[in-house]
Amino acid sequence: MAMRPDVLFPFFADVTTLNGVGNRVREALSRAMGTRIKDLLFTPPSNLIDRSYRPYIAGARQGEVCTFTVTVGTHNPPKSRRHPYKIRVYDSTGDMTLVFFQARADYLKRVLPEESVRLISGKVEFFGPNIQMTHPDYVLDPRKNEDLPLYETQYPLTQGLSQKVARKAVMQTLSKIPKLDEWLDPAFLERQDWPGFETALRRMHSPEHPVDVKADAPARTRLAYDEILAKQLTLALVRESSRRRSGKALEAEGTYVEDVLKGAPFSPTGAQSRAIAEIIADLKSSFRMSRLLQGDVGAGKTFVAAQVAAFAAEAGVQTALMAPTEILARQHAQTISAFLEPAGLTVEALTGRDKGKPREALLNGLREGYIDVIIGTHALFQDTVEFNNLGLVIIDEQHRFGVHDRLKLTQKGQKPDLLVMTATPIPRTLALSSYGDLDISKLDEKPAGRLPIETRILPLQRLDDVIDGIGRTIAEGNQVYWVCPLVEDSELIDLSSAEERFRVLQAHYGSKVGLVHGRLSPQEKDNITEQFKRGELDVLVATTVIEVGVDAPNATVIVIEHAERFGLAQLHQLRGRVGRSDKPSSCLLLYKGPLSVNGKARLEIMRQSEDGFLIAEKDWELRGSGDLLGSRQSGMPNFSLADMDKHKSLLETAHQDARLIVQTDPGLKTERGQALRNLLYLFEQDWGIELMKVG
Repeated sequence: MAMRPDVLFPFFADVTTLNGVGNRVREALSRAMGTRIKDLLFTPPSNLIDRSYRPYIAGARQGEVCTFTVTVGTHNPPKSRRHPYKIRVYDSTGDMTLVFFQARADYLKRVLPEESVRLISGKVEFFGPNIQMTHPDYVLDPRKNEDLPLYETQYPLTQGLSQKVARKAVMQTLSKIPKLDEWLDPAFLERQDWPGFETALRRMHSPEHPVDVKADAPARTRLAYDEILAKQLTLALVRESSRRRSGKALEAEGTYVEDVLKGAPFSPTGAQSRAIAEIIADLKSSFRMSRLLQGDVGAGKTFVAAQVAAFAAEAGVQTALMAPTEILARQHAQTISAFLEPAGLTVEALTGRDKGKPREALLNGLREGYIDVIIGTHALFQDTVEFNNLGLVIIDEQHRFGVHDRLKLTQKGQKPDLLVMTATPIPRTLALSSYGDLDISKLDEKPAGRLPIETRILPLQRLDDVIDGIGRTIAEGNQVYWVCPLVEDSELIDLSSAEERFRVLQAHYGSKVGLVHGRLSPQEKDNITEQFKRGELDVLVATTVIEVGVDAPNATVIVIEHAERFGLAQLHQLRGRVGRSDKPSSCLLLYKGPLSVNGKARLEIMRQSEDGFLIAEKDWELRGSGDLLGSRQSGMPNFSLADMDKHKSLLETAHQDARLIVQTDPGLKTERGQALRNLLYLFEQDWGIELMKVG
């Protein structure tokens, strides 16, 4: 492991090196912010108390934080501890009562002696003509005016941690910041009018104006850029490292690809042809491929995968395709097998379901090279699975795997090329932050013959009409998906559950209604979805488990209940379950009113557009990054200082900056390169430095 430079040690020191921080406070800080000096420094203030309003008592405003210079009048101790202790204070314009509960008289007499002048700060309350302040935040001798912060930053709290203790700890960390060399380009820094790193940290925690703590303030923006640049630089180093550990240039005439094309029941779209050409060019080059294939719903990424697997097989290497679920793995195996049949290639599926002798036979076939393409879940990359000559790794639905996983998967073979596929159109911001190490190919055209899907928005009051309407669809020999947000009824949330809807539809349409949800075993899910695909069921009631993968060309209607509860990207994915044949299809979005302005706008976008890339961008704008694909599924890196909804414009710049740095100074050896190493260590991206050594 690389050694962290000495100059950075103060950042990584434990918070117990601060005054007043023992083990109990450390425990509380660890839950709220972290246990190292840098954790506190990199936690932006969550709020700000402005103590700059200094009126006379007569000018005080109800509910506002005010700071007064007052003379202490009489003390009125209570007759019992249950009642408050009151102290009258006054200035030249009027008087006010300070109220203390459970207070010690000796303490109050010492802090607020009668006839003394005091600086007090806190929230003012009016009770009829009387002005009072309960438990002032500050009581100071006016000579200690500098101890009263004009703008008091507030921090995230947890049980056992008061605002006073949290702030005191953070304020102490400011004296621990060492002097570091600047890692940003001086001309760029001047153009942006940003402060230096150290100044930015100080200004964020000790603001000179309330604006200084806002997300778009120069200090905070500078720090957000540093954090984003650290991640982008690591991704650029990952990419460079993969390319430098030169792969094998795959050579093939393309005969198998021709065979697959001739045997396909359709002609590829322009987007498919472009993507196939880009991927094959990567495979032919001596650099290792690291590419993301982004396909809009129904754009045919499986066909692209089959084509490139055919090229790899002709070049003499095996392909492993990893899918997120067993259902999807088996479905891919079926589809790809049909595509590759004309080229005489062997395709097999390997999932957790395969046991005993059949599994052993599969593993042997793989080891000895009889299997050209193996498709499975992440079980493919267990130690027991050995390849004869793995040359191409394809990962489907990548947002479930991080950069580290990608690196791990490609260690199975002899420098295999990597293709990552996702059927989720991703906003450019998310693509750069999660896949900055990959080149990107887009499938943004639908196969010929596919009709647009008619999308209608209806209130839940029209439920009976919708149930009658699907009867007509069934009578015409077509199938229906019905999606609900919950598995079973809940008294807490008034949402239709899949089980309740299943019972209602079964009462209407009998035994040809099926139910599938995440609580079923993989075997049960497979059986029901297979029945639906074979046409043995007319209606499939489901939770969002059908979002990815179930492919039934005869399904022409999808009903989505409580559509206002889903993200646009998810609605678009679900809608893509229909419209997979040349029959007209429709999507009914049922909502429970009243809809918010935002909710109405989101459903309207679904009605107007079938462009997944446009929908993803709009979803980003309306819902924000944390919500996009489900907060932890989005693949979005965790940021402390950067807020992707406020700072996404910085990402493109950081991405370009990082790629340029890696091209001009791949070993980070220049003066700026050395400073950038500090940046990587500081934001714990030092595995990027490890990669430079490995390369």
